[in-house]
Amino acid sequence: MNKFIIAIMFIGFFSCNESQLKELNFYGEKITSNNISDFAKVKNLTENQAEVETKIEGTILSTCPKKGCWMQVKVQEDTILVRFKDYGFFVPKSGAENKRVIMQGQAKQDTISVELLRHYAEDAGKPLQEIEKITEPEYNISFLADGVIIN
Repeated sequence: MNKFIIAIMFIGFFSCNESQLKELNFYGEKITSNNISDFAKVKNLTENQAEVETKIEGTILSTCPKKGCWMQVKVQEDTILVRFKDYGFFVPKSGAENKRVIMQGQAKQDTISVELLRHYAEDAGKPLQEIEKITEPEYNISFLADGVIIN
């Protein structure tokens, strides 16, 4: 009887872990959810360094609806633009909004040109009048991800 109970517990343990893994979607380099950095510290580091190798988490606000080649992610009080290393992988074009994301890669202070901002607005399906209102570059933190976990 004890062996039967132990076997049931053993099967239950592994089936829970398997279902948890099914909820995770990996893109790019396979990464873990360990050692996530505090974004406030990363943000401070980017002021003094060209790039900061890090792992951060946030909430997906939107993804590129044409290819899935970028994401807008809310990280604490900031919204950051996330692109993918060497254009080597993409995330879902829809359905990822409001999901938790863990990203590993390089954070840096960045200037996003008017041309690129207009390109992203066009990808997102914004109306022409809104695209034409983009006349100034943006200065913020951008992220070049090696790997991403969405759940």
